[in-house]
Amino acid sequence: MAEKTAFLFPGQGAQTVGMAAELSAELPQAAELFERASQQLGYDLLQLCSEGPADQLDSTAYSQPAIYVASLAALERIKLDAPEIVADCAAAAGLSLGEYTALVFAGVMSFEDGLRVVAERGSAMQDAAEASPSGMVSILGLEVEAIEGLCEQAAGGETLRVANLLCPGNTVVSGSTGACERVAELANEAGAMRVVPLAVAGAFHTELMQPAVERLSAVLADVELKAPRLPVVSNVDAGVHDDPDEIRDLLVRQVCSPVLWEASMRRLTGEMGVGSFYEIGPGRVLRGLLKRIERKTPCESVPA
Repeated sequence: MAEKTAFLFPGQGAQTVGMAAELSAELPQAAELFERASQQLGYDLLQLCSEGPADQLDSTAYSQPAIYVASLAALERIKLDAPEIVADCAAAAGLSLGEYTALVFAGVMSFEDGLRVVAERGSAMQDAAEASPSGMVSILGLEVEAIEGLCEQAAGGETLRVANLLCPGNTVVSGSTGACERVAELANEAGAMRVVPLAVAGAFHTELMQPAVERLSAVLADVELKAPRLPVVSNVDAGVHDDPDEIRDLLVRQVCSPVLWEASMRRLTGEMGVGSFYEIGPGRVLRGLLKRIERKTPCESVPA
């Protein structure tokens, strides 16, 4: 029996100035996606991706649509170069924002509808972040249970919780600015290999994002979702869901729920029988995480 292949789509943080410039110059299909996106968004998305400025591209309101379109542009590259790999793809997953890209690939929503939702999601999350000074901290080399204990210790009545379970030894916590500073100090004292404050606008995947939920719910309610043509693993529960209403509900919950990335990868490589992966889009973060989860499982990059 042939080995199953799955596609992985990156999330926020994968953006870099210069992404998709070469791809769009070489590939009319990629350039067309950016043209359609720019008409819908009302600004030149390809120019922002190609030339920056970096601080604008890194803003949540802009980085989310940018990564979404760049990843789908990269998908056009593999469709052209290796259509048999695309045809044989057995499953998909995406990290946070990347879940939308995976769902568009799986036929759950159209490119335009996906872009509309992602643009509103990015804008709503940016506004929620600005309303409450907060951030995220990556803690390397400590067990999740120990990190949860440190969060309880450091919270001091403020929001602080595990937000991303990425791979063994790599956990991201998210919360109020003061709580993030306190947990970083405690993690260093507890012997963490590295503690890295992340360059993000706020405490994603915590209740501090609750103000974004209403806006995301409203835009998702207005979008037609179809049953996926192939399994897409959800960030919220590492499960596979066919019912469009269930998928809609999970996408809303995802904003305030921890990302179960390691569990998602184990689901794919375990009971779903996936033996190889392609990371479609900017960066190589997901490939690096997979190496920490299943060292011998190959993952090729299809860059934007």
